[in-house]
Amino acid sequence: MVLDTEKGLAKRDSGGLGRPLRVPLFRNLLMADLVSDIGTFMQNVGAAWLMVSLHAGPGYVALVQTAASLPYFLLALPAGSAGDIFDRRKLVLSTEVWMMAVALLLAILTMSGLTSPWLLLALTFALSAGDAFETPTWRAILPELVSKDDLASASALNGIEFNLARAVGPAAAGMVIAVAGVSAAFVANVLSFFGVILVVARWKRPFRKQTAPPETMVGATFAAVRYVRNSPAILTVLARTGIILFLSSSLFALLPSVAKSVDGRAIGYGLLLGCFGLGAIGGALVMQRLRARFSTETIVSAGVVILGAAIVAITRLHRLSTLAPVILVSGAAWVLFISLINALVQNLAPDWVRARVLAIFTLVYMGSFALGSAAWGGVAQYRSVRFALVYSGFGTVASAILAMFAKLPDSTADLTPWNHWRLPVIVKAVSENLLDVGPVLVTIEYSVVAESESKFVNTMRQYERVRRRDGAYTWGIYRDIEVANRFVEVFLVHSWAEHLRQHERLTKADKELEQQVYSCVTGEPKVRHLLYADSTSR
Repeated sequence: MVLDTEKGLAKRDSGGLGRPLRVPLFRNLLMADLVSDIGTFMQNVGAAWLMVSLHAGPGYVALVQTAASLPYFLLALPAGSAGDIFDRRKLVLSTEVWMMAVALLLAILTMSGLTSPWLLLALTFALSAGDAFETPTWRAILPELVSKDDLASASALNGIEFNLARAVGPAAAGMVIAVAGVSAAFVANVLSFFGVILVVARWKRPFRKQTAPPETMVGATFAAVRYVRNSPAILTVLARTGIILFLSSSLFALLPSVAKSVDGRAIGYGLLLGCFGLGAIGGALVMQRLRARFSTETIVSAGVVILGAAIVAITRLHRLSTLAPVILVSGAAWVLFISLINALVQNLAPDWVRARVLAIFTLVYMGSFALGSAAWGGVAQYRSVRFALVYSGFGTVASAILAMFAKLPDSTADLTPWNHWRLPVIVKAVSENLLDVGPVLVTIEYSVVAESESKFVNTMRQYERVRRRDGAYTWGIYRDIEVANRFVEVFLVHSWAEHLRQHERLTKADKELEQQVYSCVTGEPKVRHLLYADSTSR
């Protein structure tokens, strides 16, 4: 939301953080996901401890984290494409069953004493691959469960759930491993999947009729990149997210070093992580009140400034008692930023491409985080931890200036499909096996009012993004030199099937722009569809 529209929405947004919990399906999924995430954290702790117990060396221990994070980079785009092509309920159900099966295999092998370092890495990768393949789809179903106005609250509740799991999971793993061994932690992870599987299996997801031909995985991936590249609002959110995450990632990368310098015990680091989690929960609880009074841009910018100031303040504190409150505040600032950004991305993507856009968001998120962590770690290694944190903190504060020329977009656009274009009557000679035929040339003739020619051309330049976003790979607007005031729009689409998809991808948010075009013309524009001659003759 932007400043111009936020005040109008303030009353709608003030329903409280708990409003999404009124939706039974969301509430049940949230509780099941809490149990599942606790099991995941227990699994992570158990895997690291098992690797140490196998006397594999620090290199193998570090590779556990690599095996857990690498699938998110490798599978993000195909996972997003799958989430938009296939039934999302069935995909989530399949990945949950896959992860439970892998976790069960790991538990059995561990109890049998057959686990080796490389086998543990392979199973950790397979387990994480299931989660990576599920993540875009899991996030994409959130707008199906709660209303648009409740997305930020639902995202904040997910943040609370995750931080509770992060606090409970490792502690529970430590106790379980101490009493019953590593295999018991793995068994607990297996059991944690049952709740999510049960809730998703009982979900009666409404059937959504699709008239356009289904996309292929490769075509869907290209469509996702094309859509994001031609969506200025989404590009703005991705750019802001990437820059802020790169600059602020030092907090997470260097916190263990900070904790060790003020308290040499592992419990000190655990305390600081707990403070961050509590701060995140507190930030989520106050977020709804803030949204009722301030714009999204104001809250995000303020959160970023507070986060940067907290990073700088860390360098001046040398006791846990003074460091803990600052980490608490940084957790609150962090969740205000990340919850609203997550909700914004979900609101800006229509249903047909939402999982893919969220997959690209995940790539930017994790890529910026990883690059930033490596960069600030290198600075700390070359200079000092204090030097890295100071420059990272001031950079994070300075990033708030982006609001002056790259404002967060309005999330109130209506992305409901607006399929109002008339399909042509296809002659029998080219009607067979038409879907894969291409390329397709579409021409649209406009008779423009003489006084509105300049406005028409400028508006069509904006409309170019809509055409390219929805499937056109070449576009142009031309003036007829033989007929006064006649302009011809032309664009190429790879196939007839892709053009049919264009009809379903236009949204009601595009209606205003199209009306601006039509306000400059007289009569009904004349549309022609032409297939490449060689393809039709074959």
